[in-house]
Amino acid sequence: MDIEQKQAEHIDYFVKQASAHNGASLANVAVEATSHPSLFAFSEILAVPNVLELQGTENSVYLDLLRLFAHGTWSDYKSNAGRLPQLVPDQILKLKQLTVLTLAETNKVLPYDILMQELDVANVRELEDFLINECMYVGIVRGKLDQLRRCFEVQFAAGRDLRPGQLGNMIQTLTNWLTTSDNLLISIQEKIKWADSMGEVDKKHKKEVEERVEEVKKSLSTKVRIWVLLTFTVPFYSLAFFCLKRRKVTHCEQADMDFRGQEEIFSEPGGVMDYEEDRSRPKRAPEMSVRCFFA
Repeated sequence: MDIEQKQAEHIDYFVKQASAHNGASLANVAVEATSHPSLFAFSEILAVPNVLELQGTENSVYLDLLRLFAHGTWSDYKSNAGRLPQLVPDQILKLKQLTVLTLAETNKVLPYDILMQELDVANVRELEDFLINECMYVGIVRGKLDQLRRCFEVQFAAGRDLRPGQLGNMIQTLTNWLTTSDNLLISIQEKIKWADSMGEVDKKHKKEVEERVEEVKKSLSTKVRIWVLLTFTVPFYSLAFFCLKRRKVTHCEQADMDFRGQEEIFSEPGGVMDYEEDRSRPKRAPEMSVRCFFA
């Protein structure tokens, strides 16, 4: 159970005790309350009418004692020891514990030198033993002892009673925090709207890019087909045309050679061959040069 939750029953007990006593009998209640090992809050006891009636009486020092334990420190006691009852060891220990809580309210890193001065501790070993055994084990603080840096790093500290006038400061602090939170919320909402708008812009841009990519793909596909046509198809037809033309020329040349052979036969002297000569010559099938037109 948390230290601040455990105190509820102790506070209730001492409030009932203070309400049931008057005058000098309240002195024992005050000493018992300030010596209790698990009680660290005293404002409820101070609010009891019977306790407030001690003001201005011979027992008013016990009212001052309760106020010291509610708001003061060990240094405050040393400064006013002549006007306060002498403290017993349990009260001294309690006041030093409360002093650590007061120091932890405003500083989360407590140097050893300051702690030893405020607690009247002679050396580091004694200080660390006090912080471990009387503060951290009790549950009023949690933290880390840094021997290298000679400091106590506070992670948690139980709260003390509010000092007179401190409530107004707390209200102002909370008001400032609320204003800052509201401004932060507005800023976050604006950032969310901006992110949403940028998301729409990104979607639109992405769509445009995808459309452009498709256009490029189609363009490249057309260009590739043209390149294939120019690279393979046109040369093939050119080669086929060349071969066809070459074939026609060859046939024409062959027909021309045959025709010339016929001319040589019929251009011999006399214009007519002898019968015997004609019989002795090998026969060739006549070819017309006109073949070149139908090849």
